[in-house]
Amino acid sequence: MNNQIRKLYLVIFAMMLSLALAATYIQFYKAPSLNADARNSRTILQAAERDRGPIIVNGTAIAESVKIPNSRRYERSYPAGDLYAHVTGWFSTNLGSSSGLEAAADEILEGDSPSLWTQRIQNLLTGQERRGGGMNLTLDAGMQEAAKTALAGREGAVVAIEAKTGAIRALYSSPSYDPNQLSSADGGAALDYYQALDEDPARPLINRGTDRYAPGSVFKIVTAAAMLESGLTPDSRVEGPASYLLPGTETYLPNITGLPCGDGNPTLTEAFARSCNTPFAAGGVAVGANALKAKAEAFGVGDELSIPLPVTPSFFPEELDEAQTALAAIGQSDVQMSPLQMAMIGAAIANDGTQMKPYLVHSIVNADLEVKDTTEPEELARPITPEVAAQLRSMMIAVVETRYGTGGTMYLGDQTVAAKTGTAEVGDRNIAWSVAFIANDNPVVVAVAIQGDELNPYVGGGTDAGPVARQVLQAGGANG
Repeated sequence: MNNQIRKLYLVIFAMMLSLALAATYIQFYKAPSLNADARNSRTILQAAERDRGPIIVNGTAIAESVKIPNSRRYERSYPAGDLYAHVTGWFSTNLGSSSGLEAAADEILEGDSPSLWTQRIQNLLTGQERRGGGMNLTLDAGMQEAAKTALAGREGAVVAIEAKTGAIRALYSSPSYDPNQLSSADGGAALDYYQALDEDPARPLINRGTDRYAPGSVFKIVTAAAMLESGLTPDSRVEGPASYLLPGTETYLPNITGLPCGDGNPTLTEAFARSCNTPFAAGGVAVGANALKAKAEAFGVGDELSIPLPVTPSFFPEELDEAQTALAAIGQSDVQMSPLQMAMIGAAIANDGTQMKPYLVHSIVNADLEVKDTTEPEELARPITPEVAAQLRSMMIAVVETRYGTGGTMYLGDQTVAAKTGTAEVGDRNIAWSVAFIANDNPVVVAVAIQGDELNPYVGGGTDAGPVARQVLQAGGANG
């Protein structure tokens, strides 16, 4: 072999080796990130010709693929319409996009999940058309329906969590939308509908259950935990004047009634049940900003979380002075909480101080609906001791059962309800909150947030959020 041929051979060999290495790199190492890239519309276009798996609640598909007549393509269908829209999201080949579980659990629905490897081998050996896997969700259809009915179109959200497992039993956001119109084969109509939703000032595409808002007095649960850990008991007497001078300022923080809390020297339980501001503002200053922040973080505030839907982390501000600490202690200042986070905090109290990781997917099934993987409950944290959890439960029960408690709208007669209400003042509209659970052997914690609107800007925790929580709790008792 002469020198020129040898050089040519080496060049060709190097080119072939480079090509092989590049193909291997792209096919095996870069493929997942390329497929996940939002700019890659080919993935969704190819998926249109695949029988994407179902999303199932209580044995009924809430998202499924339907073959388009005289075509190789499929169209996603959402039989329940807007009821589960913020959970399922949408999958649209015309829009070239997806959201919700359709995006977050794409690997399962496309059949690419590691738990579905036997299905892929079977399809390869038999030459069958590739089909996606499905998911059984933890949601309870009755509680989801109750959440929608109780909110009655008002802006807000309901999240319900099984305290002992972390299973999410309800996740409803209002206003909602119809994902069928986004997955429609009529591309022009789908685009028009998306643009209308995107421009709607009510922001129907936002999942309010995982978004965050000023919590108002429901945050007093966290403050009360810090106060109990500082040495107080539910029976400790606290000062409850009609107003509290914010340290270092000339500004007075009043109780919502403008009156002293009870007789001005209530027990911690009475101050909690009445939802007085002054004892908890002073209590927050007494325990200190660092301790208050540490307790919030112990409950998971600020943590990244996936259920597997993305969740906006809740927030407690840094480096507060005493005046800001007083406001943060009653859920004002820059404190921000999601309904999911508040449900998790309530669940830790209901579960003797142990906080479980929330999850939506109960099990993964193959194309024949055979279970291939099941989610096991997972402990997330222990933010409080069982003793403090028991003390907080007794204080939350007083919110509902005492004559002066703010949670009387959640009273259920023969069932003991523990709750906390809150009203956050944000601009010229309030945000009404309620966190509640039935104190039984398998508590389900319901968190409700309702935003004031033009017709009723000054919504309240007890008057507006409380009745919603009550209806969802009742539905859980009937279905759980």
